[in-house]
Amino acid sequence: MADSTNQVDQTTVDRLPTDDDHPATDGYAVRVLDKALLGGEPHRVGRFEYRYDSGAWTWSDTVALMHGYKPGEIEPTTELVLSHKHPDDLARVKGLLQQSVAPFSSRHRIRTTTGEIRDVVVVGDPVTDADGRIVATRGFYIDITKSVHADLQQSISDQVQLIVSHREVIDQAKGMLMLTYRLDADAAFAVLKWRSQQLNIKLSTVAEKLVAELPDLVNTHPAMRAPIDHYLLALTPPQK
Repeated sequence: MADSTNQVDQTTVDRLPTDDDHPATDGYAVRVLDKALLGGEPHRVGRFEYRYDSGAWTWSDTVALMHGYKPGEIEPTTELVLSHKHPDDLARVKGLLQQSVAPFSSRHRIRTTTGEIRDVVVVGDPVTDADGRIVATRGFYIDITKSVHADLQQSISDQVQLIVSHREVIDQAKGMLMLTYRLDADAAFAVLKWRSQQLNIKLSTVAEKLVAELPDLVNTHPAMRAPIDHYLLALTPPQK
């Protein structure tokens, strides 16, 4: 975790300009490096919160844009959010709205206001009140739509040299996120960059912490690794 001098004052973040004259990524001013790495204004990772106690939703400008709305155009509700889910994914997503003490992740499709189908990964974590009761889930959306991937294939500017010295650990962290959430490399990097901005710490520090600490959070029981062991030896999936 970052020390107190590195923490972001959320009130300050919420007041940062996000209009066309002052573009931002979920309230964070766009840096030259962001544009260089993402081929334009960053728009792939956004925040949300759903309150179990009141049924209220909040979402960032980025999530609104993913659904086809202008920032501030509409207040999200459960009915609105579910109306944008692809019919084939709707039942599964509804199940995720049940109050739970466990984090969740979901890969599904949403339909924008113009009818465009977009692929997203949604990751949520439980929020507790002062008494330790689960009152909400909070997390982020990642847009992994193929068309977004194509849009992001831009030339990388000289600013990327700022992270070259940390390339190895960043690539390791990206690989872990790719495996965990079934992302591609661009989407995994977008997650690292977003967490770096939100926590106001260097991207390489986020990567180093993830590489050092994530393996201990994953169940490494031998029985869980057996299919992987088989695959590495035979390069064919085990028989079901």
